Amino acid sequence: MSGLLNILPHRISQGLTAAYFTVTSWSIRGRSTLVQTTEMARMTVKKIPALKDNFMYLVVCNETKSAAIVDPVEPDRVLQVAKEAGVSLTKVLTTHHHWDHAGGNADLWKRYQADPSLGKLSIYGGNDERIDNLTNPVGQDDTLEIGNLKVRCISTPCHTTSHICYYIETPEDKVVFTGDTLFLAGCGRFFEGTAQQMYDALITKLSALPDDTKVYCGHEYALNNLRFASTVEPDNVDITQLLGIAKEADLEGRRAMVPSTIGQEKRTNVFMRVGEGVVQKFVGKSTPLETMQALRAAKDKF
Repeated sequence: MSGLLNILPHRISQGLTAAYFTVTSWSIRGRSTLVQTTEMARMTVKKIPALKDNFMYLVVCNETKSAAIVDPVEPDRVLQVAKEAGVSLTKVLTTHHHWDHAGGNADLWKRYQADPSLGKLSIYGGNDERIDNLTNPVGQDDTLEIGNLKVRCISTPCHTTSHICYYIETPEDKVVFTGDTLFLAGCGRFFEGTAQQMYDALITKLSALPDDTKVYCGHEYALNNLRFASTVEPDNVDITQLLGIAKEADLEGRRAMVPSTIGQEKRTNVFMRVGEGVVQKFVGKSTPLETMQALRAAKDKF
């Protein structure tokens, strides 16, 4: 299915993807609308479940009540949460063009155009014509502000060619929104890129962030990712412990495992551990780059 979508015209592939996610979301009984909130000294992050297993994130500057939304695939829910929080939502941070992340951009844009009381909406994302209503293309180390919060853009092409992660650092806290590049104990498929690009994204760029950086990813995939990780590193006690938590939790409990941290990912995410001998031995490779390629191929079949 993924291979077919990659060769179809963008509008057709987006339409098929939208239909798939809509149908699978309808099939979930009692689909969660529970918003989980992390309040920090200068910012608040509201984690909003969407579709089957996606996350949208409302990022609020506590001092100014200015806000941005990461990947607003469900605009109605986004506007509801923003209203309840009493914030001014003026920015969209798009991680990548796939419908389950950027599919709400056009509708949200239309609503702002139709209702001037909402203010001016700016839509950020990688320089990619496939991102609907993109107003502010960004690349590596570009910056923007959410009130008094400074956001640094990290270019992480591979899952898509224009994928962007968004990093916010204050004196007290650090967070990064990783879309489909870095998941809890996993990484995105190499749809439009190479093992070298994912290596650069995970090992060179994201691993360089402080270990206490909170990682807010695009999907809840914890259980499957940790099961795979435990086959790669069966003696890794950190993986074993997290897998036990994921096995015992219901869906809401697994959602509560996000955010992870960069430090936790270095200990438990086999795609960030491709330099470890045990991980290389699992795929029969001797270099980190070869291991990244082979490991992703093994996970695709898991």
